[in-house]
Amino acid sequence: MADSTDQTPDQAPLETPLGRLHRSLGGRMVPFAGYAMPVQYPAGIMAEHLHCRSAAALFDVSHMGQAELLGDGAAAALERLTPADVQGLKPGRQRYGLLTTMAGGIFDDFMVANLGDRLFLVVNASRKEQDFALIEAALPAGVRLHRLPDRALLALQGPQAVATLAPLAPDLAKLSFLGMAETSIAGTPALVSRSGYTGEDGYEISLPAERAEAFARSLLDLPGVAPAGLGARDSLRLEAGLCLYGNDIDETTSPVEAGLTWTIGKRRRMEGNFPGAERVREELANGPRRLRIGLRPEGRQPARGHTPIHAPGGEAIGEITSGGFGPSLGGPMAMGYVARPQAADGTALELMVRGKALPARVAPLPFIPHRYAR
Repeated sequence: MADSTDQTPDQAPLETPLGRLHRSLGGRMVPFAGYAMPVQYPAGIMAEHLHCRSAAALFDVSHMGQAELLGDGAAAALERLTPADVQGLKPGRQRYGLLTTMAGGIFDDFMVANLGDRLFLVVNASRKEQDFALIEAALPAGVRLHRLPDRALLALQGPQAVATLAPLAPDLAKLSFLGMAETSIAGTPALVSRSGYTGEDGYEISLPAERAEAFARSLLDLPGVAPAGLGARDSLRLEAGLCLYGNDIDETTSPVEAGLTWTIGKRRRMEGNFPGAERVREELANGPRRLRIGLRPEGRQPARGHTPIHAPGGEAIGEITSGGFGPSLGGPMAMGYVARPQAADGTALELMVRGKALPARVAPLPFIPHRYAR
């Protein structure tokens, strides 16, 4: 789960609890979702990306919105806003879901975990105020949203993440993908999920903000762990075929168009009592007008977001929403939306890059296989 956002020049970016650490490590800071965030460190985006694929990379995602939903009926209340099956989520388990609009668009994507006595939510940084306001307005008496601005969120990602963290918290190695546990890591109380947004195995760690810098430094002192910034996070999630809110999904795209029908629980499809259900169920039954696809441009030149997609020698049939170079893939890659008849894998298309037609083909997603701990 990740997002993009526009920020006006007069907005002073906020600091995450790791701001001082980023600067001490030589992080190149940029405004992102209202925060000053490291886009890369001295090693560079390519090295950070490949390190995550081969070892363990540490990301600061403290700009995301964290909250708890408390009270009897919390899961049913959240289902008023999402097609996700929240009531069927077992204790100690986490799920990816979508907040939908009355028109069937995607208001935001989010993570929800059942902690037994409460639900734990993580939403996108650029949408957290809107999301929390939307949720609070839908809550019945006896259910309340408790925001957690005093917590940091770190993501330790890569094939060595589990082995790296095991000496500090052996119980975490037992977590399966999307499992969540309240534990202590080297004396720091933490809420840890076996999840991430890179396509790699790893953890997301929520902890008190005042402990975050010392904790992050202790992880970076471990063999095989290196810091990674927004640049690598974006190329990693794109290789993994994962959506960026504000680019690949937004209020104009439906879950079916975006290829996210797996987020809609079977019971929820039958009930149809979520925002936008009429459009979603119609598209499930008859197919959407357009579909999100993967694209592999020929050659080495990447095609960026908003690049028009054309039928060969013909008219525009869609647009790229995310594009760039895949360090692990060894070539350019992109995602976008095209009319459904042109969405089949292998279909030849053209990308209009600076007025020139760049040949490309529809490619299956993800570009790089996921390596989650199933």
